[in-house]
Amino acid sequence: MTTTVDLAPLLHRVGAGALDWLDAHREQFRAGDPAVTPPDLVKSRFKQIGELGLVGRILIREGVAGSQQAVQIENLLDFVWREGLRGGTLLDWLQRDEPFSPIPMELYVPFRELGYRDPALEEHIRLVSRTTSWQVLEGPPNRRLGLSRFEARAGLTPGTSAEEAAAHTWLGHTPEPWSADSHMAYAVTHTVFHLTDWGRHPERLPAALGDYLRLWLPAWTDEWAAARHWDLLGELLVVDACLPVPALDPGVWQRYAAAQQPEGAMPARGAMPEGDTEEVFEAVHHPTIVALFASTMAVSRAMSALSPPGP
Repeated sequence: MTTTVDLAPLLHRVGAGALDWLDAHREQFRAGDPAVTPPDLVKSRFKQIGELGLVGRILIREGVAGSQQAVQIENLLDFVWREGLRGGTLLDWLQRDEPFSPIPMELYVPFRELGYRDPALEEHIRLVSRTTSWQVLEGPPNRRLGLSRFEARAGLTPGTSAEEAAAHTWLGHTPEPWSADSHMAYAVTHTVFHLTDWGRHPERLPAALGDYLRLWLPAWTDEWAAARHWDLLGELLVVDACLPVPALDPGVWQRYAAAQQPEGAMPARGAMPEGDTEEVFEAVHHPTIVALFASTMAVSRAMSALSPPGP
């Protein structure tokens, strides 16, 4: 029987490989210059930068990276801030172009927590967050929940409480588990991420939701592993690591790790896509960032399980 001790090296390899691939493709994290690049193309690249900033912040927060990976992620995040976001000036540009968009705030918060600052952007966010338009921004419930949590992290007063937003999500209603298609499953993952502060506080997950997930998450991970939907499976493995008592199922993790490519990339579904460097990057950067996230949280929880209790 595979134990947590046996599983730890595999968990670490998944994250180290994913980080190696992301670092090797750091040039792809440049958003571009709106003066010469179509603005819509620049905006489309913010998502991948925000995801890397968020997960990189989590890796540093959890403190489970080896010395080499710790230096690697710090250098990569510094590159993304300086070169990808041009020292924050691209976030200023986006905020001027879309004054009531919360996206600059969401991208900025993880970097701000890492020590990168843009006072002008912070002031703009403070001002615009007081408007009615910001407070009544429409979106699905899990999106509203995410905004509430990012507002709190940014030092703002959330327009909607996390509890109220969570109650309106799909997961908040604990529906029939067999009705969870891939769209709903992704909504579940982000509801859990926001409620637990991206895994930092598993105890903040309401008990009823934790019980529901403990019962049905194994069926979902098995289903999406069988479908070879590696991106969604990776997010569900993060959800497992966000539970107060994670399963860290060795069989599922072994199937997930087997899908990772030798160079560290994780395909989204099925086999690794083919094409030029940019096409392949567009197809697999998200599942590879998710693999880094899943590994980080699983390693952290595994280490906590192996640590002797305090006095």
